Amino acid sequence: MSEALQQIPEKPLAGWRVLVPRGGPWGDSVAASLRRQGAVPVVAPLINFAPSNDQPTLEQAIADLAAGAFDWLTVTSATTVDVLYAYRATIPANTKVAAVGETTAAALAAVGYRVDLVPEQDNSAAGMAEQMIALEPEPRDILTLRSEIAKPVLTRMLADAGHRVRSVVAYRTVGVPVTDRIAADVRSGRINAILVTSGSVAEQVSLQFPDVPESTVIAAIGPRTAKDAKRAGLLVDVVAEKQTVDALIDAVRGFPLPHAADEFAL
Repeated sequence: MSEALQQIPEKPLAGWRVLVPRGGPWGDSVAASLRRQGAVPVVAPLINFAPSNDQPTLEQAIADLAAGAFDWLTVTSATTVDVLYAYRATIPANTKVAAVGETTAAALAAVGYRVDLVPEQDNSAAGMAEQMIALEPEPRDILTLRSEIAKPVLTRMLADAGHRVRSVVAYRTVGVPVTDRIAADVRSGRINAILVTSGSVAEQVSLQFPDVPESTVIAAIGPRTAKDAKRAGLLVDVVAEKQTVDALIDAVRGFPLPHAADEFAL
């Protein structure tokens, strides 16, 4: 064997077709990670954001953010990042950014925003609030951007601790129908794994793919998402040890390819 061939890196996911449930910069980043490991990513956004029903309030909050009115900005989902990116929001150097977990942090980084805080233990709104309260004993001005259906846990905890919190609805989550081809590929088992990255994604997987084969690996990005997925009726095969894309892909690597790919058959 030549030295050049010996240097070819292992492709542990060669032959796998993996459904990536979000598009945009985050989806592109995940797809690139999958390709590096030999998988064929199938980017099929299952959710998107619809405008807030109170656009003027959101636009004013984003303008105030750019003007430096807030000490902190909290971001609790990758969809919130999509909203910030769509508005080309400016986050000043004096405003710190808290992301609820590694997935959200990765989404921020993918579009060029920095991240100053990710909860070390509990990747939830409550966990983020507890860590921020511990870091900031004095009252601060905080902007919390959230979905229309989000519970006000973060806002309530921060306000109860004495912080000045402006809670603004940034978006409404809506489902995005996949193409007939992708639906058929999931139904037939040609898609070998589905990445589940949020409760909203889990709901759409359950709704749009009612007949997922048992051989298809359903991988959840963390315990909270796994719980939401099970509540939506999904049979979760594996939960990532950490709430990161790399950990999620590593979790899929622990399974043998369900069946040989047939797309190259003559």
